[in-house]
Amino acid sequence: MKCYTLLDLQAMERYQRANFVNCLSGFKPTTLIVTQDKAGVSNVALFTNIVHLGADPALIGFINRPKEATPHTLANIESTGFFTMNHVGLNQIEAAHQTSAKYPVGVSEFDHVELTKQLRPEFSVPFVTGSPVQLGLKLADIVPIKHNGTYLVIGELACAFLEESNVESDGFINLAEAGSLTTLGLQGYYQPKFVQKLGYARP
Repeated sequence: MKCYTLLDLQAMERYQRANFVNCLSGFKPTTLIVTQDKAGVSNVALFTNIVHLGADPALIGFINRPKEATPHTLANIESTGFFTMNHVGLNQIEAAHQTSAKYPVGVSEFDHVELTKQLRPEFSVPFVTGSPVQLGLKLADIVPIKHNGTYLVIGELACAFLEESNVESDGFINLAEAGSLTTLGLQGYYQPKFVQKLGYARP
């Protein structure tokens, strides 16, 4: 194995270094976050740095890049207090990837990529039609990360939509069967494959 040092990373071109470091933490969820501004204009953005923070209350967070890099998602959540997370399915890869392009403020990605919004009476912000797992979240907290100017955005789960057949009796959700994808680096997409399920570990 080669030892990649900080000097090796600094010698890489910016995009190469970002891709390399992004891969180091492993496979990540592939998620479309939908927000709305107060005028009702929807923003759709691809996020992969999603983290489970607790089950009671059910908290799910994501890392938002510095405001100057990705301002719309954070601004909309700060403004309205609500957002949705939508797992990306196999037939949505190219459209989901295209949402990472920098569209101007006031322009909805729904109007420019092959994704359609799904309105549900249970929640105020749209979901993504065809997403195998759809989550509605209410803002719980925004935690600035001073070291690099990013933000941990924490949402409290308000509702979840998924096929009941993918939920096992112990609460385990078979996301591979549901069709949720994962991502690696800046542009690699994967279909997870179930390997093994183990029982609750005890001493």
